[in-house]
Amino acid sequence: MDVADLHAVLSALADPVRLEMVRRLSRAGAPVSCAGLYDTVTKATASHHFKILREAGVIERRPAGQGAEYVLRDAEMEAAYPGLLTAVIAAANAR
Repeated sequence: MDVADLHAVLSALADPVRLEMVRRLSRAGAPVSCAGLYDTVTKATASHHFKILREAGVIERRPAGQGAEYVLRDAEMEAAYPGLLTAVIAAANAR
């Protein structure tokens, strides 16, 4: 899967829930289970947010046992938009 166009990526990262999911993946530095990435929204809402992040190419879903794990596609994002993801996460962490 390729990283989406810049508008789709920025739109995906603009939502506070999705940005928090990305921040958690960034801090983990490894695949994280679905439930470890959200705690303020329902499972259905989280699934919607995961889909948007996947379609933008920001995260990747990997099967894990009976569920799934997500991993940040930071290398792919860096290749497509150098410095963007790092800057967005740093700005979010500074707030």
